Amino acid sequence: MATAQHDKGQTAGHGVDLQLEAAILELLAARAATSTICPSDAARAVGDENWRDLMEPARKAARRLVDAGEVEITQGGSVVDPSTAKGPIRIRKVR
Repeated sequence: MATAQHDKGQTAGHGVDLQLEAAILELLAARAATSTICPSDAARAVGDENWRDLMEPARKAARRLVDAGEVEITQGGSVVDPSTAKGPIRIRKVR
């Protein structure tokens, strides 16, 4: 999803970034405290049929929420450093 808002940061568009962050937090709030979501859940919530274009922006939104202390990123059930995580990740509320 290309926009002209690259001046707002390193992601595609500031508005979409905020929508993805909000979607992550809303999806987690609607689930049990021990539940996780996939970045694709947030991408689907924001992007509808174009959700695949939002996968990397969703992962970046999750990393920003980790930096803000709101969520944790896990792989195989263990918390991982989002800057070094490769492959599929899950997002959960901070415990």
